Amino acid sequence: MFHINFRAALRALVFAALPAAVMAQPSPGVFGPGPGCNVFPASASVGATVGLSYFGPPPSSTNPSLVGPVQLVKSGQIDEKAGTITMPLYRGTLNGSNKAVWFILTDVNDPELASLLGLNYSAKLNFAANGARNAWFDAQNNVVFDRGAVDFTPVRKVVAGSSAAPFPPSVAEPGSVGDDDYSPLIKLGSVVYNAPVVAFGVEAADINFPSGNVDYTKVHDEVVAIDTTEMTVTIQLVNGFSFGRPLWYMSTEASLSNVAAIEGATYAPRLQKLVTGRDDSFSSPVERLFIAVNGPSEDGCANPMRQGLYAALTDGYRPNNVFGGIPTIAPDYSPLWNGNLYEWTQTAVARGYRGQLREEFQILTYVQDGILTGPGGSKFGDSQFIVNCPPVQRLN
Repeated sequence: MFHINFRAALRALVFAALPAAVMAQPSPGVFGPGPGCNVFPASASVGATVGLSYFGPPPSSTNPSLVGPVQLVKSGQIDEKAGTITMPLYRGTLNGSNKAVWFILTDVNDPELASLLGLNYSAKLNFAANGARNAWFDAQNNVVFDRGAVDFTPVRKVVAGSSAAPFPPSVAEPGSVGDDDYSPLIKLGSVVYNAPVVAFGVEAADINFPSGNVDYTKVHDEVVAIDTTEMTVTIQLVNGFSFGRPLWYMSTEASLSNVAAIEGATYAPRLQKLVTGRDDSFSSPVERLFIAVNGPSEDGCANPMRQGLYAALTDGYRPNNVFGGIPTIAPDYSPLWNGNLYEWTQTAVARGYRGQLREEFQILTYVQDGILTGPGGSKFGDSQFIVNCPPVQRLN
């Protein structure tokens, strides 16, 4: 029963509380107008008696599992002022039609290839074959995809819910739609790559926007620039947390069309074939993503405790979601995030307990203690959808 109600509720969530149905792209970036929409950490010199130049390098420069910034997807160039990443752009073709497939690479299930190519390593992708497409190399070693097309012509449309209850909203239509066979996951021999498509069925001259002003009827909604001469694409990043550490990630696909509209992502139906709800058990391809429904939203980005879907719908910025394990923190990482929605009980809200949560076991403990539930007081757990969200930079 809950699964049906959840899908109906998600028919229109967006990361912008605009009254118009047509949404601007890409989604708001990582630097909002206040602390509630900006997770970039302060300098270590704040409150000290010496300046930052007296401090040694962060411990993460010696051991990436220690405190300090770590770039995870090393193949890209992160712009810390803009909150974007510029990635290598690849051109493949679709088998049969020979249409152009423009894609990026973010993750792989082989640790040596991950190191060689500067990608995230994910052992869990070994269990994701049923949600993947097959691919092979042509004579020039360009990738040929066996199936799966994406239509980038739709305009993402959203109408929020009422001011008293922004979630659920009333309309959500994704800005790019994959056919029934589309998945960002591709299997090349025994290797599984995460290869999100950013443009399809167009040639280089049609999508060459190296300085921005992108035509979003031709490319992914989170692209801020694309250069088919230099073969790079610049993608908007999103704020989040993993075990208390702030991070930036990209959001590229979702397994349900309404969730894709929420994320500014491509609807990828084949991802729905993946098994959810098993977290870190044997054969699970996913890791959990924790999304607040009714977190603190008063005063918008000015509220340092800001979090959740109510906030995202009323102020137009991202909801500060909480991720499970990411590379350098845990070996159970997967870019395939299994959504787990949670809601603060009315008793907790009335007593002033509600705040910003930043790590998985804090959330699970509050569920155990009866402070958090699933949406509408339902049992907390698997919300039965997947979002493809590769983390690219751990900020601390």
